[in-house]
Amino acid sequence: MPTLTPHAPAAERISEIVRRLRLAHPDACCALDHSNAYELLVATILSAQCTDERVNKVTPALFAAYPTPQAMAAAPREQIEEAVRSTGFYRNKARHIQEASHLLAVEYDGEVPAEMAALTRLPGVARKTANVVLGVAYHIAAGVVVDTHVKRLSQRLGLTTHNDPDKIEQDLMALLPRTDWIDMAHLLIFHGRRVCDARKPDCANCPLNDLCPAAAW
Repeated sequence: MPTLTPHAPAAERISEIVRRLRLAHPDACCALDHSNAYELLVATILSAQCTDERVNKVTPALFAAYPTPQAMAAAPREQIEEAVRSTGFYRNKARHIQEASHLLAVEYDGEVPAEMAALTRLPGVARKTANVVLGVAYHIAAGVVVDTHVKRLSQRLGLTTHNDPDKIEQDLMALLPRTDWIDMAHLLIFHGRRVCDARKPDCANCPLNDLCPAAAW
């Protein structure tokens, strides 16, 4: 195998990138606390424009009060708003959570569907949220989660030239075997939090620096 360089095609570098990320972050996983698919769905909706740490502080009391879609759908909207206020955009999030819960209760007997088309019918659920639920709760590799970390690292690593999350996802799906689709998002997210910071990436201590076209030497 020829020596890889940062400017080698992404298809040639991707397997080594994944291998090194697995070694660097063996604990990479979904950071949202949950005990079932419904809790994960709600937590993921809340995580928009918010840290996972903040969401994890909010959800224990929320799920204790409203543990099922039926309970959430029947709750006074203002109580849900108050419970999720600290996650930001709380009115929209409360509305999406309650409307999605109502649809789950009415059409799915309170169960979270395990299909992309059904999930993206739910209010507040786009591909990213659906991919989280499918990958983490059901171990179904329907796509690659593209959040801000995945977007930033994919661009820096030269895995995509796009800004649109859907196009970035398509690029990553084309590069990776399906067996890596779920893990890749977790790996990039952990690497983004621990090493490849948005403002000050730690390139000197990055295990990918000799494969990254954006590395600062």
